[in-house]
Amino acid sequence: MPDGGRRRRAFIGSFTTAGGPGVVTADLSPDDGALTVLNTVNGLPDPSCLALSPDGRTLYAVSETTEGAVAAFRLPGAEDGAGDGAGDADDMPEPAGPAVPVHGDGPTHLCLFAGHVLTANYGSGSVTAVPVRADGSLARSASGVFPHTGPGGRRQRPHAHQVQPDPSGRWAVAVDLGTDSVRVYTLADGTPAPHSETVLRAGSGPRHLAFHPDGTRAYLLHELTPTLTVCRWDTAGGTLRPLAEIPVLPGVPSGDAYPSGVAVSPDGRFVWTATRGEDVLSVFAVVDRPDGGDGAAGTDGAPGLRLITTVPCGGHWPRALVESHGFLYVANERSGDVTWFAIDPDTGTPRRRGSIPVTAASCVVVG
Repeated sequence: MPDGGRRRRAFIGSFTTAGGPGVVTADLSPDDGALTVLNTVNGLPDPSCLALSPDGRTLYAVSETTEGAVAAFRLPGAEDGAGDGAGDADDMPEPAGPAVPVHGDGPTHLCLFAGHVLTANYGSGSVTAVPVRADGSLARSASGVFPHTGPGGRRQRPHAHQVQPDPSGRWAVAVDLGTDSVRVYTLADGTPAPHSETVLRAGSGPRHLAFHPDGTRAYLLHELTPTLTVCRWDTAGGTLRPLAEIPVLPGVPSGDAYPSGVAVSPDGRFVWTATRGEDVLSVFAVVDRPDGGDGAAGTDGAPGLRLITTVPCGGHWPRALVESHGFLYVANERSGDVTWFAIDPDTGTPRRRGSIPVTAASCVVVG
């Protein structure tokens, strides 16, 4: 849980077209999880999703616009332990070259994979690969793009919403809300190459997926229905198999209920989801019995989930959440804040500890 000592950074994305400040850097206290805003960089339109390089020296951001782009920022001092101090408001991320077009509309998510930045382009329903140079900057060469196809559910056309590597780093997994499917990729000559596809229940609208740390299962959150699907992940074969779909809320929603984000504890004991409209975080315990019991889900010998409780998200319209060192951070888009919670190590229940204002907050990553 809290690691004490070394201070760290959090980076927050926002929608500039809704008044957001751009990319926010915050100091993070390891003792109580508190965030303190250090600076903002406002030069990239709608940097709604961010990702850190494995070495922590470069920050990548999508530009969720019709033109669609991705940009890299160098993090000053990352190589010499700047995170050990109390933080410097002038220690700002610096652009590592111009933004690079992704040749896709509305990129909503990105990740590092096989020497590339991959983006999931919601508007055009595609996945793009942009080469990363040795210094972390982005190559200006033509991006490799793979368009999704196939009939959708309520959306009626492809809408790639998330892309991420699997725990082995061998596969890239893309979640498509429009086609109610998850696609697994490799890269071939710098272009995403499809390997397998898993089709989910029609109209469910899968949005985000999180892997369990044991690398054998995954949890797939649906936006169009407030449910979560427990899946079996086969690393060797690069395939995803749905096992059971369960609700993320204890009863029928009173109004809007659009799940947005899912996270798994590092020890694999808990899963958390966020639901917009209801504005709650749901807490699940991972159960060992195949049949689950008491509302849990699990088949084929796979551990299932049991809904423990829900708690207020600390704001309005929680768009994203992330766990780090015993704390949970939630970006509340419409109330314009990032709230942090201490996690009870026995029950997994988040307890609100504070918040900072960030207009149109859309994501949080922690370094």
